[in-house]
Amino acid sequence: MTEITHITDETFERQVLARKGTVLVDFTAEWCPPCHMIKPVLAQIADERSATLTIHTIDTDENPTAVRDYKIMSQPTLLLFRDGQLLRTLVGARSKAKLLAELDAALQG
Repeated sequence: MTEITHITDETFERQVLARKGTVLVDFTAEWCPPCHMIKPVLAQIADERSATLTIHTIDTDENPTAVRDYKIMSQPTLLLFRDGQLLRTLVGARSKAKLLAELDAALQG
C-alpha cells in the first residue's frame, strides 16, 4: 500500500514545488466529514498511480501559510501540480471515477 505523506508549511516547497513529476495535495482538516469521505479514494488512487502520481495531505488548521498562499476556503481542496506548477484546483469530495477523470483531463490539457 502506497503511503500518503503528510506535509507542512515547512516541507511544502521541497515536497511539492521543487519536485519533478505530478503531485496532488489534499488540503484537509480532522473535523471535516467530506475529508474523511475522500481519504479512502485518495488511498486507492495513490496505490494505482504510484508510478506517476505522488499524493500528499496537509492539515489546514496547522499550516496557515499554505492555506493563505493557495487561498484555501473549503476542505477538502485538492491541488494538482506538475513540475512545481499548479495545474488544477478541485474543491470538495468526489467519487474515485470522477476524480480520476478530472485528474486525467488536467494532465492531458
